[in-house]
Amino acid sequence: MPTASRTILGGIKSGVVSSISWRAARSTNLYLESSVLDKGTDILAYKQRIPIEQDTIMVFADDAPQYNWAHPCRYLLHDAQSGEFYREINAQFPPYMTADVPKTFQAFHQPVRIADAELHYPVLPKLRCPIRWRKGQRYAVLFSGASNNRHTNDLEFLYRTLRDIYGFPAANIYVLNYDGGINYSGNPKPVVSWPGNSTAYRMPTHGQGTKADMDAVLDTLMAKLKADDLLLIHTNNHGGHNGSESYLCTYSGADYHASDFACKLGTLPKFNCLMVMMEQCHSGGFNAPILTHSTATYTSVSSACEELRSSIGGADFDPFARDWIAAMTGSTPYGGALASNPDTDGTGKVSAREAHNYADAVKDPYDTPVYSESSAAAGNFHLGQRYSYIWPIYCRLLVEILDPYYRRKPIPEFYEILHDKLMPSLREIEDKLAGVSADQEIELKKALISTTKKVMGR
Repeated sequence: MPTASRTILGGIKSGVVSSISWRAARSTNLYLESSVLDKGTDILAYKQRIPIEQDTIMVFADDAPQYNWAHPCRYLLHDAQSGEFYREINAQFPPYMTADVPKTFQAFHQPVRIADAELHYPVLPKLRCPIRWRKGQRYAVLFSGASNNRHTNDLEFLYRTLRDIYGFPAANIYVLNYDGGINYSGNPKPVVSWPGNSTAYRMPTHGQGTKADMDAVLDTLMAKLKADDLLLIHTNNHGGHNGSESYLCTYSGADYHASDFACKLGTLPKFNCLMVMMEQCHSGGFNAPILTHSTATYTSVSSACEELRSSIGGADFDPFARDWIAAMTGSTPYGGALASNPDTDGTGKVSAREAHNYADAVKDPYDTPVYSESSAAAGNFHLGQRYSYIWPIYCRLLVEILDPYYRRKPIPEFYEILHDKLMPSLREIEDKLAGVSADQEIELKKALISTTKKVMGR
């Protein structure tokens, strides 16, 4: 495609900026596609086709740049020969969702900047009591379709939390991201390291962020879920609303509408707990359909925003997803302390309701979190329980003994040994433990040190 002259492009830029209000000039980002769009072609605003009826220079106006998509935006079309404005088209999506942005598409008025990476000094989180889970299996599905970097980063944060803090088996976590790999649309490029601690991404991917691949994973779980099992589903990236219901954007193929997603969940066998956390715009429209169709005895749904609202995004993470996961983790993605203790009832676990309440308490003011549960008991469900509530002395001793290993072993290796080898080896001690007095503490410490050394090494 040919590129218009500098004179024409300069006139278009000046005309657009001059025509917007004082408020819009402070909150609207403007982008110019300097290549001429030929008559008879289409602009594809995600799945909205905008026909080009004459040779055109397009200006894209992002009217809410801090939000995830869908949110208000406009396509301002100008005659390629004269630069004269001839049409404005309202839309909800940008011209490039899952494709690389061409060099000819450039910002020329950008009062709102969210692309600059944040700088946080990563620290090793404080070691806490290990998590226990004795009954049933735990499964998780992590989904992001038309991903940007922040969406993939959210998934990685949750994956690390499930593996390290809660000991989910790797085989029980299904990650569906973008094109099927650790990739996303937009910058930063190349995709090298996770911003939490600048280490390589650890999550394996099992498919693309598409409806077909999500359905395939749910079909797989259909044959696995049993009566005592827990299923966590996290959806990320972008979402929209078609006037009737919310939908989840995908990398390619069909969008995933709330009614279809809920009906698909209704095909699962009966199981114990379904915990859902959704980050995408208009995610609140999924809450009621999920509760209606869930086959789980206990169901909770935590969404970043109301049905007709958009969720806010960030440079490296989405605020609501980041804070919900941080509540479950016990630290920020950078290893830092939380604003408050999410475990408000002191039970040694962070429940689905408590994670939502924490994320809601520290939320970005643009977000409008929505929480729903099938019963009061559903919100009490958790991904695993710490020992501290039941055996405070046991917990204190275990952390004391493990801390030197935690500080010198690589994090993935430490937690793999902890969950896969040490915790099963400690069950005999735990089964005999009905409560420990101060007089018994010395003998308990000896037993814990002996078992830990055998498994962890010296």
